[in-house]
Amino acid sequence: MKALAPILTVITAFAVVSLPGDAVAQQAAATFKYADGAPHPVTPWGDPDLQGMWPIMHLFATNLQRNPQYGDRQQLTDEEWKRAEAVLQAREQRYQEEIKTGKMNMGHWAESTTRSEATRLTSLTSYPANGRVPALTEKGKALAPSFRSDDTRTVFDSVEDFDAWDRCITRGLPSSMLPYNYNNGIQILQSPGYVVINLEMVHEARIVPVDGRPPLPGSIKQWMGESRGHWEGSTLVVETTNFNGRVHMIIAGIPGKPQGDWPSSANLKLTERFKRVSAKQIDYTMTIEDPEILTDKWTVSYPMYLDPSYFWNEYACHEGNTAVRNFIEASRFERGLNRDGSPRKAN
Repeated sequence: MKALAPILTVITAFAVVSLPGDAVAQQAAATFKYADGAPHPVTPWGDPDLQGMWPIMHLFATNLQRNPQYGDRQQLTDEEWKRAEAVLQAREQRYQEEIKTGKMNMGHWAESTTRSEATRLTSLTSYPANGRVPALTEKGKALAPSFRSDDTRTVFDSVEDFDAWDRCITRGLPSSMLPYNYNNGIQILQSPGYVVINLEMVHEARIVPVDGRPPLPGSIKQWMGESRGHWEGSTLVVETTNFNGRVHMIIAGIPGKPQGDWPSSANLKLTERFKRVSAKQIDYTMTIEDPEILTDKWTVSYPMYLDPSYFWNEYACHEGNTAVRNFIEASRFERGLNRDGSPRKAN
């Protein structure tokens, strides 16, 4: 029994200072409030509760970059908003017509927007003030040609001629938090010490520790970087570093994307903020810093809306996918080469 005494002492001490989950949540609820004074939901262990499905199809009609005609204005007028709303309605009409007729008219690339309403934003970019993505540095311009993809190249000889998304590896960041034609589901899950940002595209789960652990050594590089989170009041702040510098910063298909290839470097850093401002809305901001590639920092801001009815199916990218091989073989054939790259003999 003497051997058990220290263990029992520790357990007893822990029990004295610990609070039941409900009590912790009640204390937190008194601390975290919405702007209107309503209580912010909290988890049983006392963290602000951000959980749920937060898809971003409503961003389809908002360009990443602001049309210069708006200048520094961040909000659309009523008339301008009606035109943006018409863009979503047209997408939905194509989607529904394809289902009804069975004829492919590009509706299959347009995710349904029946539950969406266009934002009043003139652009997703909130900084710089002109709503435009900062220019590339000279090094960024020099690196751009090496960031290859099937959207910008016509000659293919190896897998290195395709980007990480072509190869079903990742969309990368910041692209994974930006709207695309389809698979725009974002799900937030929480457990003690962790927040998980689950992405429909490529089915990647961004596991974010919020327990105060130190960052990884800088020598460890990853496709999606390594995230660490902390709470500032009821706002979740996520900082992501340790990127491998092999992913496009902005991929093709994002509405209003700048032309050309946009590389990234291993020094890329993202700072995201998730602030739940009501039961059904999170205000999201993402600040991108990559001094090797961008001439200035860059911030994206948009609202996320809770949609409990949203669900996604399996995202199957590799299974039965022969696109990379077919691109290479077709490219070689067009250049008078055999499948193995040797010159094709004339008949």
